[in-house]
Amino acid sequence: MDAVRAIDVIAEVVRDARPGEIPARLCAVAVKLLPVVGASVSLRCNGMPIRLGASSAEASYLAEVQATLGDGPCLSASQAGAPVLACDLTAGRDVGRWPVFAQQVTAVGVQAVYSVPLGDDGVTVGTLDLYRDTPGELTEQELRRALLVAAVMTLALTSLPREENGSGGEEPWLGGLAPEHDEVHQAIGMIMAQLGIDAEDALARLRAHAFAQSRTALEVAHDVVSHRERLDGG
Repeated sequence: MDAVRAIDVIAEVVRDARPGEIPARLCAVAVKLLPVVGASVSLRCNGMPIRLGASSAEASYLAEVQATLGDGPCLSASQAGAPVLACDLTAGRDVGRWPVFAQQVTAVGVQAVYSVPLGDDGVTVGTLDLYRDTPGELTEQELRRALLVAAVMTLALTSLPREENGSGGEEPWLGGLAPEHDEVHQAIGMIMAQLGIDAEDALARLRAHAFAQSRTALEVAHDVVSHRERLDGG
């Protein structure tokens, strides 16, 4: 499939989509255009990536695994501003680089992850993460296609129009894209107050608690905000 055909596929999928639907739709495009079983898009944020969309529930979970661990190809690509291709998470160099992440994703059948940064001019705003159920490298053509989808995703994330909110006004598109992750920041604030620690340490506590319980940070944050759980033991 050449670039022109890929652009046609992208245009068809996002046609008539509301702003909040575009990230997930573009993730679905990536799965159509590339030899992968899932895709997710995350926005770079201080301390923890914010998942904006995914092609499936499994892809969404895999994005949350990286956010919970604070480790994985997604964070490496975001920091480097360049694609990070973990072509075999079952053995070798990639396992050594992200051992816990590799263990968790291979447990659900994913054996390779390709993370492509979103942004330009040296500024990374997030990542497009692609998941494959067999080890293997992307061909040069496939990598170009992934970069094309990432470029369209970047354009979408930086120029989406404002959307009307329930009060009849307008709000930035991000306000409607990641409402669940507002709970993470609320939970961090509550943990800071409970334990008398700073935001970085509160996020570390949240992640450690989630990991110890085999849950995601988002799940634990929801319980903290709902007053069903306290990390100070109270």
